[in-house]
Amino acid sequence: MMIRKIISGAQTGADRAALDFAINNDIPHGGWVPKGRKAEDGIIPGHYNVIESSSDEYSRRTELNVMDSDGTLVLSHGALTGGSALTEKMARKHGKPFLHIDLNLKPEFQATVDITHWLGANQIEVLNVAGPRATKDPKIYEATTGILEAVLYLGIIEDNMPDFSNRPYEINDPASAQHLPETVEQAVSCLIDELPLKDKTRMAQMTQTDLNYLHPSLGIYIKNNYKILNGNEKLTASCRHMAGDMDLDADAAALVIIKKLWEYLRKTHRLRRVK
Repeated sequence: MMIRKIISGAQTGADRAALDFAINNDIPHGGWVPKGRKAEDGIIPGHYNVIESSSDEYSRRTELNVMDSDGTLVLSHGALTGGSALTEKMARKHGKPFLHIDLNLKPEFQATVDITHWLGANQIEVLNVAGPRATKDPKIYEATTGILEAVLYLGIIEDNMPDFSNRPYEINDPASAQHLPETVEQAVSCLIDELPLKDKTRMAQMTQTDLNYLHPSLGIYIKNNYKILNGNEKLTASCRHMAGDMDLDADAAALVIIKKLWEYLRKTHRLRRVK
């Protein structure tokens, strides 16, 4: 995941969800807000690290956030209106990357993939997130949080793949072959040693459905480095035994290991998030 900072106008709804997501995941946050820290629910709480603009007009902070970011993501249920539509206009005015996801038209998984691709293609490090306020769309806070978490989960393992690819277990290296895990439990232990603490903690927050976001990248790593169906017969047999399927292919075997890893991390690394 390329994002180094998340900013927004701190309005209720999508804006606030983005800032809370950043705080809960230890991602630096910020953004411009109207003079007086004005929002529809009163004064923007002090724990948000935002900056007051010289104007109390929402339009000014909208433009400043577009200008101070590498790109703007707008999430909505339906067509853009009001401030969200103005955000798109400002992005076009300043020639900034802009992506609108209508969650009424696009499934969450496809939205996650599209956003991840857009972030990478545009090298977005400072992301501006916008969307409807809570009174206009009561479901946008939860939807925004879910999408951002899915984007984070999709990227956390891929971010580590270049380092992982330099680890041992060359296919024709008999000396290293003796270090290959022979059981699902041993494979899980290896992964626990290899994953950074922050990624283990984030994985522990995932739902079982979210594991599908990790499978393409982490699954490839497991198959290639632990030699499932490619020389490591003991680990293959262990995966098949655990799944109760003696015909399990390499992809499915890798998913068995991923699920077992997730179950372990849920017990050891799960944190209670404060909204």
